Amino acid sequence: MSDKPISEVLNLKQLLSYQDRAVVSRMLVKNNSGSVTLFAFDGEEGLSEHTAPYDALVIGVEGRAEIPVAGVPHIVGEGDSLLMPANIPHAVKPLGGFKMLLVMIKEKPAAA
Repeated sequence: MSDKPISEVLNLKQLLSYQDRAVVSRMLVKNNSGSVTLFAFDGEEGLSEHTAPYDALVIGVEGRAEIPVAGVPHIVGEGDSLLMPANIPHAVKPLGGFKMLLVMIKEKPAAA
């Protein structure tokens, strides 16, 4: 039996540190159903417009960012959440240092 605990409490703000001119990420969960990833954006860095094949939920952990979805800007701060629908263009533009949790849930195929 391993000495590693089955589960543990993690502080999302302290789990990742900002790095100059970088986007840092840490995968917390990844399986066939989806993933949960923590991101830390230096104020100078973001994600350019792109699409994803699955719905994605952003949860603000620290700081603020402008997240345009289909060209409509949304301000996401600590404790805020924003759903980014599958196949819709979106981007992340931090307004200073910004940490967020990204939850992606893959849709199960319909039963035949």
